[in-house]
Amino acid sequence: MRIIADRTRCAGHGICEALLPDVFQVDESGKVQIRVEQVAESDCADAELAVDSCPVEALRQSPD
Repeated sequence: MRIIADRTRCAGHGICEALLPDVFQVDESGKVQIRVEQVAESDCADAELAVDSCPVEALRQSPD
């Protein structure tokens, strides 16, 4: 699974980073960055939770 971030929507709440810091990072500008190309299978459930938990819907998952 891949996660795609819309940095124009990101408000820097950091929920995603709190849930899965190996995948998400809020940078100095207060916007999310995806730290990995592919989410490890063992992290998929947490990544889906992060996508669902984003209050501004800045994250979405891609099956590839």
